[in-house]
This record gives sequence, C-alpha cells and structure tokens, in this order.
Amino acid sequence: MYRDLKEVYWWNSMTKSIAEFVVKCLNCQQVKVEHQRPGGMAQNIEILEWKWEMINMDFITGLPQSRRQHDSIWVIVDRMTKSAHFLPVKTTHSAEDYAKLYVQEVVRLHGVPVSIISARGAQFWKSF
Repeated sequence: MYRDLKEVYWWNSMTKSIAEFVVKCLNCQQVKVEHQRPGGMAQNIEILEWKWEMINMDFITGLPQSRRQHDSIWVIVDRMTKSAHFLPVKTTHSAEDYAKLYVQEVVRLHGVPVSIISARGAQFWKSF
C-alpha cells in the first residue's frame, strides 16, 4: 500500500500511518502479500481433446474402517469433464493391488489415459 500511495501522496510519518491503518483493517490483513504464496512460473495449459485421456489421482486417508476394512478413498478425476471415480481402498494395498483395481474399475470403462498426474503417494513406491 505504501508503494502505491508514495507515487501520488506524501506526509510526515507516512509509513507509520499506513502501517497502523493496515494492522487495523481486516481486509488488508487477509490480502497482504506476506500471506500469499509466490505465483511461480506460468505454465502452458494443454488443450484437452477427449474425455478420460488425462486424469489426476489422489488419496483421502485417515478415515475410519468400513465393514470391509477399507480406510481410504482413491479419487481418480478426469481433467476434461471433472467426473470422478471414488474407490474404497485399504492403506495396506500394494501397487499391484491398485493396478488391478484401476484396470477393473477405470480402464474397463474409459480406456488407458495418455497422462496421469498424482501426488506420488507412498502407495506407488516399492522399497528396494
């Protein structure tokens, strides 16, 4: 705010006055630059051509166990249509179990995607 105002206005103890105003202003506190993440580099967004060609996947964990001992949900989302599959899973599943479930529930309906983005969960890492 100081940088914007100093281009047009000036008064004695200007920085102190502005700082006091910002501390008291609720809107100013919520949008202060210090509370925001840096924007980062701009990235080109690919234009999607067909549904279920590019997907995102992640896990919702820490849930209470169901009757069938599932304690997580595997969320698989199509980036074009935003439609999703929510698959109940166990945190003890191996990568092979996830692959079989993926083929059984997603590939069977939509085919094999061109791109998969995930949070690189521990579920897909095999210890050597």
